[in-house]
Amino acid sequence: MDDDENNILIVTIVKKGWGDTVVQASKKAGAQGGTVIFGRGTGIHEDQTFMGFIVEPEKEIVLTIVPSSISERVSKRIIDAVDLEKPGNGMGFMLPVDRVFGIPHMCTLNNED
Repeated sequence: MDDDENNILIVTIVKKGWGDTVVQASKKAGAQGGTVIFGRGTGIHEDQTFMGFIVEPEKEIVLTIVPSSISERVSKRIIDAVDLEKPGNGMGFMLPVDRVFGIPHMCTLNNED
């Protein structure tokens, strides 16, 4: 990536089994891929109990780094793919990324050593 290009981390938290749908939607919008991490937790629309015990639904957290120039397009595609506008389907947010490393096609080489 050029030095002029900023990167954005898109974090999407969805129900277990929906992570691949998020990654596919991201790739269709121009992302290079994504990382799926497993987690658990509940939102206000997911309070569940079983025999008096609170059940924390399993989640998939998808991390996707994209150039800022396509971040809105990618996030819109994710929202549409998993219907994030519907309560209980998940959530997402974006964060600026200062530096990317370990992904050669996204890294800017700095020869100031």
